[in-house]
Amino acid sequence: MKVALVIERVEVSRGGAETSTRQFIGHLLRMGLQVELFTLSSPDGAPEVKVHTVPAAGMTRARRSESFLRETARLLGDQSFDVVHAMSPCMQADVYEPRGGTIVETTARNLALRSSEAGRSLRQLTMRFNRRRRVMLNRERELLTRKPPPVVVALSDYVIRQLREHYDFPKSQIRKIFNGVDPDNADPAQRQRDRTAIRARHGIGPDDLLVLLVAHNFKLKGVARWIDAAALLAGEGEVKFRSLVVGKGRAGPYQRRAESAGVADRVRFAGPTDQVAAFYHAADLLVHPTYYDPCSRVVLEALASGLPVVTTRFDGAAEAVDDGVSGYVLESPEDVAALADRVRLLAEVPRRREMGARASEAGEQASMEKHAEQMGELYQEVVRRRTTV
Repeated sequence: MKVALVIERVEVSRGGAETSTRQFIGHLLRMGLQVELFTLSSPDGAPEVKVHTVPAAGMTRARRSESFLRETARLLGDQSFDVVHAMSPCMQADVYEPRGGTIVETTARNLALRSSEAGRSLRQLTMRFNRRRRVMLNRERELLTRKPPPVVVALSDYVIRQLREHYDFPKSQIRKIFNGVDPDNADPAQRQRDRTAIRARHGIGPDDLLVLLVAHNFKLKGVARWIDAAALLAGEGEVKFRSLVVGKGRAGPYQRRAESAGVADRVRFAGPTDQVAAFYHAADLLVHPTYYDPCSRVVLEALASGLPVVTTRFDGAAEAVDDGVSGYVLESPEDVAALADRVRLLAEVPRRREMGARASEAGEQASMEKHAEQMGELYQEVVRRRTTV
């Protein structure tokens, strides 16, 4: 089977969706599928993947995105594929997979970052003038109202709700294929080496409670909320903890916030890494107080590594977390008292160990191999539909 994958950017440094795409392609290749990638990037991929680096004209991101979608549609029209699987809203898609969730929900949750009505109104006004957002929103709306519509892959129940609420998209055209990650195959010796090395590098004792947060978009993923919660815990003095924030972002404003809150010695910024698994091995739990994630791979990776997690109901991966069993799910990222309380509970070693064991079991269910297999079955369904029409 010959599959075209369409995604505007695929650099892993950009975040989880791009990392997932790379892993996903590897599994498709092992399944024997022929994959061609249409992207603006120039990725170093497997030689089995033919990469079409699509030329996109324009001085602005909006024009480049618009040009990419238009030129990709032209290139796809000149070739023959069994299935066109688009992660960007390309009108030629047989299968549309909004790995970042629907664009309209992304917009709504970005507005939720503003705590005041005036702030939300100002943000809404600036969004109206964001031409790229308007372009992508219009392309997605055109695709999802197309006749006949594409089959849409939802990474979680949260994404299904988005499709139904924002677009009244027909249930018959939605397929839930839960997000997946590759398993953590490190043996106990490697885990211990990572734990020792990371903790020594950052001046953290072997028995200190280490709370990890992994994010590229610090604002959207609730780094400020974690600093506020850390200040509550530090003020109480009951829980002795240290915390590392791992990822690419403007750390300066958050470091100053930690200083003002009196927790700069407890919450430190480790910067980006391509060895995030080592940080999972070094940590005792993960906090992910996100304002928006269609289905966070960070949470799934942490579960697979045996870490209990604390996330929010605005994360599609929360459905993999059995609240109070393998981690905790908060009603709102704004509830810093609840976030502090859940970390306080996880400071108890017996509870944390039991929940870590349950987290491992949950993580095993969210595999990228299973995700790719289910996608392959969907491809076959799409081809069968076409041949019987």
